[in-house]
Amino acid sequence: MTHPTPRERKPRADAQRNRERILDEAKKAFNREGADISLEEVARQAGVGAGTLYRHFPTRDALLESVYRAEVEKLAKEERRLSESMPPPEALRAWMLLFVDYIATKKIIAPALNSMVGGPSKLFESSGALIIDAIHALVTRAIESGDIRADLDPLDLLRALVGVSNVASAPDWQQSARRLVDILLLGSRPAE
Repeated sequence: MTHPTPRERKPRADAQRNRERILDEAKKAFNREGADISLEEVARQAGVGAGTLYRHFPTRDALLESVYRAEVEKLAKEERRLSESMPPPEALRAWMLLFVDYIATKKIIAPALNSMVGGPSKLFESSGALIIDAIHALVTRAIESGDIRADLDPLDLLRALVGVSNVASAPDWQQSARRLVDILLLGSRPAE
């Protein structure tokens, strides 16, 4: 019988909880105070020691990248969960509201990721594919149910929300983007 090497072992449950708590608190801290917040402060807010944070995330770049990756993975998982638990138009709306939150986090983290050696192009490329797959699945489901018109390009919905975040410099751009979700979905209904 072969035993898994340390790299193959799943993390202990408490280690996994610590990692998730650090990611959650880091996201909140980045959104609240920017990407330059002290990592020791993130550890304190997560209720772990600095050593625990650095064991999971040896550098600020590693933490930023992990927060970004976790947000994208959350969007992908939520697409599946929402599709299984809600009617198509409500699932699409709920996911688009989550996408607004993702944009807010990305606006803070992306500049720091862009400064990393080698840049984040592979990270952005793989995450973009997950997001595109999620919106395509949600829109396809809503088209098939007859709730959304068949000629809707799913990427147009994302472009509109990203556009609002890029144009709006006001701190309340997220409220505008949330209102835009309803406007976009209302305009996406089939003609009667």
